[in-house]
Amino acid sequence: MNYFLNRGMTRRRVGAALLAATFSAILSAGFLAACSEQKPAFSSIDITGADYGKNFALPDQNGQMRHLADFAGKVVVVFFGYTQCPDVCPTTLAELAEVKKLLGKDGDRLQALFVTVDPERDTPELLKAYMANFDPSFLALRPVPQELEGVAKDFKIYYKKVPGASATSYTMDHSAGSYIFDPQGQLRLFTRYGSGAPVLAADIAVLMR
Repeated sequence: MNYFLNRGMTRRRVGAALLAATFSAILSAGFLAACSEQKPAFSSIDITGADYGKNFALPDQNGQMRHLADFAGKVVVVFFGYTQCPDVCPTTLAELAEVKKLLGKDGDRLQALFVTVDPERDTPELLKAYMANFDPSFLALRPVPQELEGVAKDFKIYYKKVPGASATSYTMDHSAGSYIFDPQGQLRLFTRYGSGAPVLAADIAVLMR
């Protein structure tokens, strides 16, 4: 799936240069703030010390059981959604793929986790194909319907099935923000939908230092 319009090589190069320059400027500002203050300044909402979203035990799209501790040493971004989401979910995952590129050599220290709120339709096979559209390292977690309520409650996530014309054409309303854990597995940030890859990459780079 290509979520970016092809407007010619020159425009892509200019856009990439502008994106990199914006990220560099934001990162430099964040670095200076971190050096001058005891507490780093983030563009995302700082929720350090929150007593929720502490852990999970969920199978990924390959059937492997995953826990937060599996990703020690990495910054973990957790996002809830579903594969038939028309805009928020693909936009967020494409943005995270761009964040990974902006991080350069540190991109391998970023782990994106997509938790489906629609396990009835989001089969492991469908989740495999969906995640492959964005980045091969991204993982989808699939709670069974009985587990979903507990996981969503632990992460303070809202979701609701909205009936459609048929039993299988429903949509899902759901929270659109993402949670960010630092390399020590501590919940640190909440980022709103649409924050932009350069801003998000700068916050993540601070957590990686």
